[in-house]
Amino acid sequence: MSTEKPKKIDFYTLDIGGMTCASCVGRVEKVLDKIPGVEAATVNLATEQARIRVKHGSISIQEIIASVNKTGYAAKESMPHGSGNLAVVKPFWAADGLGRVILSFMLSAPLVLPMFLMPFGIHWSLTGSWQLALATPVQFLLGWRFYKAGYKSLMAGAGNMDLLVALGTSAAYGLSVYLMSTSSHEEHELYFEGSSVIICMVLLGKWLEAQAKRQTSEAIRALQNLWPEHAKVLDANQIIGNDVALDQYHDLPLEQILPKDRVLVFPGERIPVDGTILFGASHVDESLLTGESNPIKKRSGAQVIGGALNGEGPLVIEAQVIGVESVLAKIIALVEDAQTQKAPIQKLVDQVSAIFVPTVIVISVITAIVNWYFLDSTSIAILRAVSVLVIACPCALGLATPAAIMAGTGVAARFGILIKDPQVLELAHRLNIVAFDKTGTLTIGKPQLLALLPFATTSTEVDQLLACAAGLQLGSEHPLAKALLDAAKEKHLAPIASSESKALPGIGIEGIPASGPYAGKRLSFQSVASLDLHPNYQLILKMADAYFNQGQTVSVLMQLQSAPESTSIPIAIFAFGDELKPNAKSAITSLKALQIRPVMLSGDNLAAATRVANFIGIEEVFAQIMPGNKAEIIQKLQHAKDDIERHWVAMVGDGINDAPALAMSDVGMAMSTGTDVAMQAAGITLMRGDPSLVADAIDISKKTWNKIRQNLFWAFAFNTIGIPLAALGYLSPMLAGSAMALSSFCVLSNALLLKHWRPSHGAALK
Repeated sequence: MSTEKPKKIDFYTLDIGGMTCASCVGRVEKVLDKIPGVEAATVNLATEQARIRVKHGSISIQEIIASVNKTGYAAKESMPHGSGNLAVVKPFWAADGLGRVILSFMLSAPLVLPMFLMPFGIHWSLTGSWQLALATPVQFLLGWRFYKAGYKSLMAGAGNMDLLVALGTSAAYGLSVYLMSTSSHEEHELYFEGSSVIICMVLLGKWLEAQAKRQTSEAIRALQNLWPEHAKVLDANQIIGNDVALDQYHDLPLEQILPKDRVLVFPGERIPVDGTILFGASHVDESLLTGESNPIKKRSGAQVIGGALNGEGPLVIEAQVIGVESVLAKIIALVEDAQTQKAPIQKLVDQVSAIFVPTVIVISVITAIVNWYFLDSTSIAILRAVSVLVIACPCALGLATPAAIMAGTGVAARFGILIKDPQVLELAHRLNIVAFDKTGTLTIGKPQLLALLPFATTSTEVDQLLACAAGLQLGSEHPLAKALLDAAKEKHLAPIASSESKALPGIGIEGIPASGPYAGKRLSFQSVASLDLHPNYQLILKMADAYFNQGQTVSVLMQLQSAPESTSIPIAIFAFGDELKPNAKSAITSLKALQIRPVMLSGDNLAAATRVANFIGIEEVFAQIMPGNKAEIIQKLQHAKDDIERHWVAMVGDGINDAPALAMSDVGMAMSTGTDVAMQAAGITLMRGDPSLVADAIDISKKTWNKIRQNLFWAFAFNTIGIPLAALGYLSPMLAGSAMALSSFCVLSNALLLKHWRPSHGAALK
């Protein structure tokens, strides 16, 4: 066994300004990877963020920021998840602002006007001096950003979109100045309009990209907007009751709220913190958090989520979790993480982008030489080379994948489906098997004790057995433990506390009652499946058979013997009933309609599990499974011996014992009503705990994957077709600039179509 201690890791997130294309992404990643102590780094063009993993204490975030800034990009530490920081609207005269776009078009319009007048027989144009006067501010003032960024990328030994634009427009502008200085305007055509319009169209394209990227992040902003800026805090000594003075409170900024503070929320206000209702009753709308369309009735003692909308009644809430640890902050963190990460297919795009700009420059030079040689025209050769440089700008290539991921994960989050791992987008379209855990996934997960049957008719009274069994469960969060404690409470029985309590993973729990008929004796409360080697197993099955046939869960209270050669003695069996979730049957029907085979995994007896499965339409059942074996079954489903092709399996669960299976599956889906461990192991979290969301999660994953493929196809096809056309003279520099801007906008617009997606299987948000 290894004694090596696990390495401590630090994670940093940076906002990166100045990136314009896929080549910029590759350049920043290359710089980050070279920094000592950095283990891994990923950069996303659409979110303009970098996520960096470093060895603990090896380097500070300030040193990383300094390294990035040296490359010409502006880096700063990103605000923490759940801070409520909203995306800043760029100023009118910013580099990507609308002001520069309008000014560039105003200056370029007189240069382009003669082209529009020619079809009407009007041959008019500005003098060379006027053309120079209008084109120069466009080239060197509005276009200065391209020179600056292109120079820095060149000095760093890399190329980007800005370098291509700077080279292309400078060639057209320089050619025009040369012709103007050596000959009269009447003898030679000038190309100032070409360089100016290229800059206009690139600026327009960047502005359109900024607007579209802002729309793809609407889901994040909508969640961030749920936080109120202030909270009404009551005095700690104030008595809460029907006669409480609801106007006696302190209005404090949200960041000053502390756990245990008592917060007052009036009707129509957003709840500022996660907490427990101390006083009041109201309907609470959690639709933007969970996708649940109907407001939920909440009374004293109920848990509420920060960001939810209070309905008709005032509430007094005791703050429990605030800030970055709240449910809303974690939801925002999951969505932000998913949108920042890269899908595996992006690796191919990054490899292509690394050699793309140098390749384009080489093609442009070859175009100039070949056209000059065969056409004996320097101006035509330069213009065609310029067209190649401009149309090949890899903006669309860099935005194709992240834009689709941002739009898809954003709209999914709105309906209660949190996709935290972009890899599932590539796998979901392949799924042909979905394995469901039973308890808490297909059932509500709140079992009730329905029967208690002692083995010996003359044994201790039933109430004493219930008190002993409930005492073993004190402190346990297991659904059956809660059912026993609730049953004891209903009968007004005090659970008999146990000492030396010990959980038996996958089996049950044991302990020694402090009093009662079994005082000092070691008892265990365990599943029937864990007793398959017990000498009395057949007797236990015989007694439990009637309950299994009704679809109930059966556990056994055992007395453990101290002598190794002795065996444990069964004392009583306990039968529990758990109600099916309302949409369980329709969820299975939806999956079958998608040609996906549903499977059930359960620790229950085969008869009980089969009865539930048959009712909701599942034909394949794996029962009496120990938790550790669930992952093995997932693996067997993936590589069935009878099938030649590999199956792609999704696992849906909610408990700690589902975590290995969730991790083993190709796509893990966890119910948010379950444990944090399950949600960490899963690639998708279903916020409502509704099994019908499984089909919807698969559907939006497929549609997002299709958008990624469509965007990459058109981005590659655009350059594959456009470069030869530009080299052969079928695209002027102006048309090339327009087409380049249009390609980026089309890729983003195609991704934004995902915003219109609506759940077709689960309950849609109204």
